[in-house]
Amino acid sequence: MTENGRRIDTLEMRGIVKRFPGVLAVDHLDFDVQAGEIHALLGENGAGKSTLMKMLYGLYQPDEGSILINGRETRIRSPQDAIAQGVGMVHQHFMLVPSLTVTENTALGIPSKWQLDLKSIARGLDELSEKYNLKVNPNLPIWQLSVGEQQRVEILRALYKGAALLILDEPTAVLTPQEVDDLFRILHRMTDDGRSIIFISHKLHEVLSISQRITVLRAGRRVDTIPTTAATKPLLAEMMVGRPVVFEYARRATQVSSERLRLDRVSALSNRGELGLKEVSLTLHGGEITGVAGVSGNGQSELAQVIAGLRAIKSGTITLDDTDVTGKSPRQRHEAGISYIPEERMLDGAIKEFTVAENYILQDHARPPFNRGGLLNLRAIREACERAVKDYEIKTPTTDTPIKSLSGGNIQKLILARELSRSPRLLIAAQPTRGVDVGATEYIHRRLLEERANGTAILLISEDLDEIFALSDRIAVMYEGRIVGVLPRESVTLRQVGQMMAGAAMDAV
Repeated sequence: MTENGRRIDTLEMRGIVKRFPGVLAVDHLDFDVQAGEIHALLGENGAGKSTLMKMLYGLYQPDEGSILINGRETRIRSPQDAIAQGVGMVHQHFMLVPSLTVTENTALGIPSKWQLDLKSIARGLDELSEKYNLKVNPNLPIWQLSVGEQQRVEILRALYKGAALLILDEPTAVLTPQEVDDLFRILHRMTDDGRSIIFISHKLHEVLSISQRITVLRAGRRVDTIPTTAATKPLLAEMMVGRPVVFEYARRATQVSSERLRLDRVSALSNRGELGLKEVSLTLHGGEITGVAGVSGNGQSELAQVIAGLRAIKSGTITLDDTDVTGKSPRQRHEAGISYIPEERMLDGAIKEFTVAENYILQDHARPPFNRGGLLNLRAIREACERAVKDYEIKTPTTDTPIKSLSGGNIQKLILARELSRSPRLLIAAQPTRGVDVGATEYIHRRLLEERANGTAILLISEDLDEIFALSDRIAVMYEGRIVGVLPRESVTLRQVGQMMAGAAMDAV
């Protein structure tokens, strides 16, 4: 029973259909959740997971089918309707106003004829925080909270508004291993009280450790629903993709070359005007992947942008192949052999209004063979892009399709194809598989390892420690704008890296 008396014993979605122009996103799909259950929802990008959950939360309306809560058919026309029925949702990208306090964010959307009683809301948040160990100060503004604390705010806000069933979309994407453990303990407390959780994730080991049942979707249809006790990572991956998926890669020994890039005591400002990088020193070598681990916001974005030339440095030097490139422009660094897969693919990596082909030649449109006598060589552009689409298994109707119509995984593969087409000497890969399904992740990992074998120096920045450990030769850990340790992958454990990400000194782990 929830604090306001709501309870969801059963939720059923029967024969759900959702069509968009030219796409059958959800195809006569059945799904159910029981009280006190953590039910995992898996599928590739574009499988229908988000669309299905948006219908449950009232953001979309089904074209066919019905939703039953406690056996009674229910129309959920909006998120307000969903909340009134006891359904809450924590989105992957938090829906919080940074300048408002925790209490003020919780108050948003609560109807009131007069002024809201913020003190009463704060007391309610304190009670829930104590009950579920969701420690957060209700009087602090959001911008002062860590990513893990902001997630707690989202959960507290949903609980305060009476959520008996909580949808969690990629809830561990930006958490340290310790924060993931804390979150899982919180979720178990919630289910012990009879609440239900729908857990959406690409991290199969987490799904196996936290859920009781797992539903797998593919191409808008339900492949199957199985008890977690009957599931394995290979089985779930094959259900999602339709073929066997490799999780452990054969890592060939490579000839590590001499120093390719050196950062010497580099400092740079963040977007807030504070020091985002603090005297960072780091060396990269050809034929080696250096992984950078850290909780979001600890200087990883500034590090990638400084090397790519997209952020000015305040002090220090950057050397590429014995040449000082500290003051060089992004174009000059690109011409010197630096390629960059940015963290924000639709903000910094692609132009959503442009076609697949136009995005493929973004930085090379003025050069042969794509440009001839000042005019674009459309045939050469089309042929090169079609080769990339085939080689990188990019799913797109045509090369003239607007890139915004592609799934996140296919956009990421196009950016990868573009950046690797230049045979770079140094590749910066920032969050290369964030939000990407298991099949596309496997493909991107293979290409990065191939590039390593070809002698490229790779800087891999990722908040996914499994990815860091699967690919890296060395691991650099960032905390509050500094590199607090650089260690060979074989000499450190995942938990030790997690402790360093939380601020523990290297000699203390």
